[in-house]
Amino acid sequence: METEPPRNLIVHADGFAEWGAARMRCAIGRGGIVSAADATEGDGATPAGLWPMRTVYFRKDRVPVLKTKLLTVILASDDGWCDAPEDPAYNRFVRHPYGASAERLWRDDDVYDIIVVLGYNDDPVLPGKGSAIFLHLAREGFLPSEGCVGLARRDLIEVLEGAQQGSCVEIVPSS
Repeated sequence: METEPPRNLIVHADGFAEWGAARMRCAIGRGGIVSAADATEGDGATPAGLWPMRTVYFRKDRVPVLKTKLLTVILASDDGWCDAPEDPAYNRFVRHPYGASAERLWRDDDVYDIIVVLGYNDDPVLPGKGSAIFLHLAREGFLPSEGCVGLARRDLIEVLEGAQQGSCVEIVPSS
């Protein structure tokens, strides 16, 4: 029995993404899409490339059921992600309180109700090349992110239901 190859989410600079035959609106970084070689911490840009979908974090209180073949972790109120380039935990999951700069993953808004960690700058981690490139929920109006990719809730759930180990987010620069 042949298995289907993993499907990728293809993200374009025009604010649209493709998932198989589906076309969906998306948000990208306020700095647009840049070459991964040119990405730096805090530039607000989304790095071009093919980034594996690693782990899905989600808030069980807001997303009671999440069907996916990807590894899932239920978020807790003290979860964070280190964005301090000089810290040994840079671009890694941490728990708050944390001694260095670290983004809180438990938010009052719904943007991080579902977070897919993308395999950008994680093997090896290069200090200052950017952290926390996530696929997450878009803010209302698809406002730009700090460098992540945002989708509508129904679209992100559709992607996760079809994703499998080996699925990636392909971020395509403008031509």
